[in-house]
Amino acid sequence: MSTAVAPKGLEGIVATTSAICWIDGDAGVLSYRGIDIHELAQRSTFEECTYLLWFGKLPTTAELAEFTQHLSSARELNPKIVDLLRSVPTEATPMQVLRTAVSLLSIYDADEADSTRDANVRKSYRLTAQIPMIVALFDRIRKGKPLVEADKSLSHAANFLWMLNGEKPSDTATRAFDIALILHADHELNASTFAARVIAATLADIHSAITGAIGALKGALHGGANEATMRLLYAIDKAGADPTEYVKQMFADKKKISGFGHRVYHTEDPRATHLRRMSEELGKAAGNTRWFDMSRKIELFVKQEKKLNANVDFYSASTYTTLGIDIDLFTPIFAISRISGWAAHVIEQHDDNRLIRPRADYTGPAYPATYIPVEKR
Repeated sequence: MSTAVAPKGLEGIVATTSAICWIDGDAGVLSYRGIDIHELAQRSTFEECTYLLWFGKLPTTAELAEFTQHLSSARELNPKIVDLLRSVPTEATPMQVLRTAVSLLSIYDADEADSTRDANVRKSYRLTAQIPMIVALFDRIRKGKPLVEADKSLSHAANFLWMLNGEKPSDTATRAFDIALILHADHELNASTFAARVIAATLADIHSAITGAIGALKGALHGGANEATMRLLYAIDKAGADPTEYVKQMFADKKKISGFGHRVYHTEDPRATHLRRMSEELGKAAGNTRWFDMSRKIELFVKQEKKLNANVDFYSASTYTTLGIDIDLFTPIFAISRISGWAAHVIEQHDDNRLIRPRADYTGPAYPATYIPVEKR
């Protein structure tokens, strides 16, 4: 038996080295390759951040143009994938469909059997471009709407909104969604990223690692908090209740409020800072700030009563809803962004690989336990 046991959930345990993402939970700092998330959200784009995550530096103008061209050119799906999207039950959840479709993508990827760095990068371009297409196409199929062809002249954020809604998004909506993608792009060894690295460490292909990451993200304790937040806002609105009084009663009933607190951050989640602003700005642009107003009242009350800060999920709920996005697409959109970070971690893992094989602290019957023949039990 081991003498030193890791905390439950591996909290505080450093499991690997990585040059991709750095977090200071006490100071509320999130950075990609050392660049603060606030600076990236204010000045960068999703395409530029993805380049930064994959290649370790900000691109030159020429490098960014080439990267963007590669990414937009990868907006193609094998017809067999579209056939799959048409064949699944329309009541299937978008996360179920995304998980299955990404696994199927590997069969039709020309680099499937090649896990060199260059091949992983090529596959990462395709996965980053294909995941939002899968999400948008399935949403239109299940609603009986005609499919929308990808527009390779649009940015990554704008093309998804175009394929989802069938109309060109406003500059305000495009920029808001682009910032949301930047904020969700990576977050060190969260559950889905760690799952991807464990799978990649077996020398499995990148599609296997990303499928596993999506499976981890599907769990309610990882990717589902923003969905729960929006369902709460809908419930309060339907009841015609005061948000503060409604939440006060939830506390009295010992019910959890999603979107607050974080395992890593001991101050405000820096991503929430931008999503709060985006939620308000989008509401004003749409002429309806009720989701932001309700969220703000809840945030201030929870902060006062429980000393808990809003996390990235809390204001992403009202932000996505104001953009006209259905609740069950919130977690797939998380994947649309996080594929950039997942890919970066798989590439990094394969660059200097060692099988990830931790031990468990055994708590079963003492050894040697006696085997009793079945007729004497």
